Amino acid sequence: MIKTFRYRIYPTAQQEQVLNNQLSLCCELYNAALQERRDAWQREQKHITYFDQTLQLVEIKKTREEAAAIHVSVLENTLKRVHLAFGSFFRRVKAKQNPGYPRFRSAHRYHSLTFRNIGNALHGNKLRVSKVGNVRIKLHRPLVGAIKTLTVKREAGRWFALFVVECDAQPMPFNPNMTGIDVGITHFATLSDGSMIENPRYFREAQAKLRRLQRRVARRKKGSNRRRKAMLLLQRFHNHIRDQRRDFHHKESRKIINANGLIAVEDLNVKGLASGMLAKSVNDAGWTSFIDMLTYKAEEAGRLLVKVDPRGTSQTCLCGAKVEKTLSQRWHECSGCGLSAQRDHVSAQLVLAKALPSGANVEVVDSCVA
Repeated sequence: MIKTFRYRIYPTAQQEQVLNNQLSLCCELYNAALQERRDAWQREQKHITYFDQTLQLVEIKKTREEAAAIHVSVLENTLKRVHLAFGSFFRRVKAKQNPGYPRFRSAHRYHSLTFRNIGNALHGNKLRVSKVGNVRIKLHRPLVGAIKTLTVKREAGRWFALFVVECDAQPMPFNPNMTGIDVGITHFATLSDGSMIENPRYFREAQAKLRRLQRRVARRKKGSNRRRKAMLLLQRFHNHIRDQRRDFHHKESRKIINANGLIAVEDLNVKGLASGMLAKSVNDAGWTSFIDMLTYKAEEAGRLLVKVDPRGTSQTCLCGAKVEKTLSQRWHECSGCGLSAQRDHVSAQLVLAKALPSGANVEVVDSCVA
């Protein structure tokens, strides 16, 4: 399996200056590579490849003294990002989507350096970064697996090390339990056994403080140090909300994986749901991130996760009868079989039923009144 481990690092002021200089130079290389590709096509209808551009790195390192102070794998990764940006552009053109031509990067929006073949970079509580030195790192959990790449990332004035490792799966003992999950907004998720996970609504809870921080940024003069500091506080608070949500998703997905051998979820088009009146609530819940965590945790633990077609799960009874409901109706009443239950609970049972082999049924739990 391929996994990523993320740790906080604490470079000294001198090391931070070196990292910032490397980020600026990589941003310059990114923009130069993009412009070379664009100009070659506009003037000569010539296609410049990733291989063509990497061949120029030897000459660049000879003529630019500051480029020679950056590990070659970092420069190659910068050119790889340009290559991937154009690859995504052509893929979207082929799929007849809004292509979005690759754009130039601002130095303030280029935040990471990626190293390959770093070997044994960890020495106790120190991380050896090429051309930078030994940087203090907080290893809050053990690093497991063979290191493939190391990415040093800047986030709102803080620095992080992201290790991409290749490791073995760790299957858990067989568990016969099964559950279906219906995600929602009133409750974050409802399971087929009737249990519910409350929706923490981290963004909505933080909106009052966000408004104050945004007003502080708006009052500062553009380009001033006071505005830069205010923006840094705003960025860090947004990151705090993101980390709260991520921690919640990790904990709840782990509980579900540990308790069940089969997990059924809806294959939702979350991007489509997040474009309407409920956009803020859907984005605040973060269903895509939660399902992604369920997916990779299930793969690692040897569990079975099944994504089912979401059509009809909220408008159908367990007996198969169609029971139409508006979004505001939170209770399920079936005139056919007489089932009376909480709407999301019935939907979660239908999700589980769709994941089971044809002909299998899901029993109505005691909380449902028939």
